[in-house]
Amino acid sequence: MLLDLLGVVYDGDSPITGAVAAIERLRDAHLPLRFVSNTTRSPRSAIIAQLAAMGVEVADEELLTPARAAVEWLRKHGRQPHLLVHPDLEVEFSGLKGGSGRAVVIGDAGEAFDHASLNRAFRELVAGADFLALAINRTFRDADGLLSLDTGAFVAALEFASGRSPVVLGKPSPDFFHSALADLNCPVADAVMVGDDAESDVAGALSAGLGAALLVRTGKFRPGDETRFDPAPTALVDDLTAAAEWILKGAPG
Repeated sequence: MLLDLLGVVYDGDSPITGAVAAIERLRDAHLPLRFVSNTTRSPRSAIIAQLAAMGVEVADEELLTPARAAVEWLRKHGRQPHLLVHPDLEVEFSGLKGGSGRAVVIGDAGEAFDHASLNRAFRELVAGADFLALAINRTFRDADGLLSLDTGAFVAALEFASGRSPVVLGKPSPDFFHSALADLNCPVADAVMVGDDAESDVAGALSAGLGAALLVRTGKFRPGDETRFDPAPTALVDDLTAAAEWILKGAPG
């Protein structure tokens, strides 16, 4: 079981109705869970604390974020990051030392996105830095309830200007989904993803080989999303409560 967070478990600082109870049902059924989020404005510690305040206890190893994947990539390849991320996320990269080269790391920088910051990243890329995108989501549901531009628009701008394609570390990267399942001893084909993003969460999971992907009508979902991307969702459900019901009815035993 892989669960998205924003738009599935919570909106803003409030849990979505029934989500906490649905997670408890899944845990009571002894289904292994991983929480997979493309959120790039908050460090992992803040996300875990936010969930705890809502009544959802999540262990460190149960949460996978693009920032963690980026740090692992930078260490493996010996790169120092040029960060174009939200100021709150910079702490995730504070332990990196050494490295023989540079890598632009772009996430949802929020108000930090401006011409100067984008141009600095562009100049790093044309000078030969690697190009890492924490996510390429088009939109997210903002605190005011409306859709806002997400990281993908700014990644596309740098890609167009530099002529370079990024390494995508979050959803819909197949490696991201596979990493979330790596320590669960679960065949990819037996895994189920639940998300509100028909492109990154659902089509991404199915393209990565997961057995099923459920699209919820909460969060950023808009009518018609279920037919907008290929592969289409395994099922369209109202919310995480309905997703848990769908999963438990289909679970063996």
